[in-house]
Amino acid sequence: MKSTDLPLNEDLGVLTTGSGNPVQSNQTTQTAGFYGPALLQDFHLIDKLAHFDRERIPERVVHAKGAGAHGYFEVTKDISHLTCAKFLSQVGKRTPVFARFSTVGGESGSADTARDPRGFALKFYTEEGNWDMVGNNTPIFFIRDPLKFPDFIHTQKRDPRTHLKNPDMQWDFWSHVPEALHQVMILFSNRGTPDGFRHMHGYSSHALKLVREDGSFHYVKWHFRTDQGVKNLKAAEAEALAATSPDYATQDLFEAIERGDHPSWTAYIQVMTEEEALGYKYNPFDVTKVVSQKDFPLQEVGRFVLNRNPENYFAEVEQAAFSPSHMVPGIAPSPDRMLQGRLFSYPDTHRHRLGANYLQLPINRPQVPVLNHQRDGPMSAGDNGGRLPNYEPNSFGGPHQNLRSREIDQASVVQGTVGRHVYELTDDDFKQPRDLYRLLSTEEQQDLVDNIAGNIALAKPVFQRSILPHIKRIDEEFGARVEAILRAKNPDL
Repeated sequence: MKSTDLPLNEDLGVLTTGSGNPVQSNQTTQTAGFYGPALLQDFHLIDKLAHFDRERIPERVVHAKGAGAHGYFEVTKDISHLTCAKFLSQVGKRTPVFARFSTVGGESGSADTARDPRGFALKFYTEEGNWDMVGNNTPIFFIRDPLKFPDFIHTQKRDPRTHLKNPDMQWDFWSHVPEALHQVMILFSNRGTPDGFRHMHGYSSHALKLVREDGSFHYVKWHFRTDQGVKNLKAAEAEALAATSPDYATQDLFEAIERGDHPSWTAYIQVMTEEEALGYKYNPFDVTKVVSQKDFPLQEVGRFVLNRNPENYFAEVEQAAFSPSHMVPGIAPSPDRMLQGRLFSYPDTHRHRLGANYLQLPINRPQVPVLNHQRDGPMSAGDNGGRLPNYEPNSFGGPHQNLRSREIDQASVVQGTVGRHVYELTDDDFKQPRDLYRLLSTEEQQDLVDNIAGNIALAKPVFQRSILPHIKRIDEEFGARVEAILRAKNPDL
């Protein structure tokens, strides 16, 4: 139901100012005579214009365009032997969730069908506070060190001089960071243009820890597989929809839920002991790599269903704030460098965008009491802690720490010299992209070649030449097919 589908001519009460005072007229401004100037004393005019001037909050730097919905997560398989997280403690247990799906690089007015990864974020409102699972629709990412994240995102945004998208920027960057090509191949395959949000998988991408009550742990990677089946768009279809229905995925999700066709995803984990993780053939904390399901099969955990649309987009979707640092007891971070950077960066951007008290907003607020000594700041809601002490320790009974809360594991050992330990580019960085190319069907290979060559061709020849050796290193045939298209467009390449 749209906002305009409400009953007509229903009396919703008297119009008021923000302070609750009744409004005498919402049609005509106070003036000094019919031809006179408007009066400053007309508070309703001033209040209305001043609020309107401030309706827009800063847009998300990434994931600006998105859609969301409410639902629930239900445990379907017992994993209580792996974690002490209470919301995962027994089969059949349900936890409220809010999901937000998004594109990554575009602005809030960009097309839903743009070639881009899709954000896949879930907020679990558990009895131990909120757990935010903040991932994407791909199991990997472009880079593996958070120092490169601002640089990478800048290449996906607009040229600082022309304010236009500039393919030179991304292909120049990727030629210097060729470990990104694994994700680039997924991006330029048909998986880079999913058919709406309901027909794509989601992934934690990073390894996380599941921690037991005794502090022992396993590394896990989360997978959320769509029960609707995977559907992708061909490049021409995605481009046509961008022109005719730029909000295609948002509309598809909303209308499906409204008509009772509630989308769902089945949750799985890959489970590794610490010894298995550290001894694996690939670094499981390098998010440019996958952990093979042949080596570590998927184990079912549960299922989430989205069955209720937001009542107000701004309040529930635009103000929703997800952070991988929001973890419940029994879930803990891994040493994945990109994850470690996100633990800081995500809540920091929310503090900038929404304010220091963003967790007090209803969509972000946990369903359990929040008891701490944080006070004041812009837009503090509630009683701000009342008369209780704003320091700890104190002699007034708390709130106090809980040493039994399993915030982190106590079984892993961290040691080594402090320094900048560099990831060296090796043949391993090209093996998984090679395997991916050879797994594609003939038609999928052709789509990938056409899509990636078509975009490279938009860059200057110097950047076309710099990326080709890396594509050939993935697979000679793949590289030769891309090169043939580029030379057909530019014989002097």
